[in-house]
Amino acid sequence: MSTVTLRLAAAGIALPDPVAPIANYVPFVRTGNLVHISGQVSLDAAGGITGIVGVDVDKETAVRAARLCGINLLAQMRAACDGDLDRVVRVIKLGGFVQAGPDFYDIPAVINGCSDVMVEAFGEAGRHARSAVGVYRLPRNFAVEVDAVVEVAR
Repeated sequence: MSTVTLRLAAAGIALPDPVAPIANYVPFVRTGNLVHISGQVSLDAAGGITGIVGVDVDKETAVRAARLCGINLLAQMRAACDGDLDRVVRVIKLGGFVQAGPDFYDIPAVINGCSDVMVEAFGEAGRHARSAVGVYRLPRNFAVEVDAVVEVAR
């Protein structure tokens, strides 16, 4: 069993099958040793976490939503690496988007839910640069969306 798989199991994380795109784009693009992963939303088998953070969704639930985004990013990374997450050299950057209400400002704390998953999976190689942005609306009313750039071994 791979090192990353063992780390995920220890953290109680089971990866789903990667989510198929809902529009005219691909889930990831690899160029050289970089993989750009399209935004992954707060979706799980139960349908996911939707709503406006600070209005319909509390901060703790939003952090869980970001964690779901991280798990979905890992599923896409696994697909990009032909099933071997040990090929991920470094998580370079996350771009986090929170569907935030007018009085919700704790956006970085929400995106920590995704950042924490990357560190749980990859240790120091999971530490990354990041943007955390509040937005007016996200696709299908999801509470959080996160995209990523990762370096992979050939």
